[in-house]
Amino acid sequence: MLLKHLREQVWHANLELVRRGLVLFTFGNTSGISREDGLIVIKPSGVPYEDLRPETMVVTKLDGSVVEGSLRASSDLPTHLVLYKAFENIGGIAHTHSEFAASWAQAGRAIPCLGTTHADYFHGSVPVTETLSPDEISSGYETNTGHAIVRAFKQLDPMAIPGVLVRHHASFTWGVDPSAAAHNSVILESIARMAYYTMMLTPQAGPIHSSLHNKHFLRKHGATRYYGQEKKT
Repeated sequence: MLLKHLREQVWHANLELVRRGLVLFTFGNTSGISREDGLIVIKPSGVPYEDLRPETMVVTKLDGSVVEGSLRASSDLPTHLVLYKAFENIGGIAHTHSEFAASWAQAGRAIPCLGTTHADYFHGSVPVTETLSPDEISSGYETNTGHAIVRAFKQLDPMAIPGVLVRHHASFTWGVDPSAAAHNSVILESIARMAYYTMMLTPQAGPIHSSLHNKHFLRKHGATRYYGQEKKT
């Protein structure tokens, strides 16, 4: 069985989405990439999460051709492929239709950074893509979804803002590995929920000051970060 460890990572990441209440039925998927091998492991399409096992994951090349697996790969595979090619530092991708993040996506609104929880993980607003044209939808829909995401990050760092809202659709997140991608999906749903409630309580609420935003993000992710414990070598 190819990429046994990565299969297990992807399997666990998919189940984490279910454990955290981000997935309804089969509405979601997670993948991981082995940059060394040029291979991707992804959830099979439409398979109930309780039936998933590491061996049921599908292994593909970056051109989408299946290398190993008897099941059809997730229908969102073409989106994942575009993102892996464009964002060279990511190692995992997660996609969910979680309620609050999808609500912001359906409204076509970026999620502003209204507080420090958001600032801890996203160094800016969570962006929203442009609307796909009828031609983009009718031909190569999933691939064009990926291109729309890449366009939304033309002036942004995908490692500093590890997620996006696809307009009228839902969210994609990513990270250094499948676990981090799933983790960022959980965080995105949490900040989407908090932003919604904040705007309901105070419609005129605005983003936090850049100094506070930078402080919270950089103390966890900057070159001189000091949050948490040092990793032992």
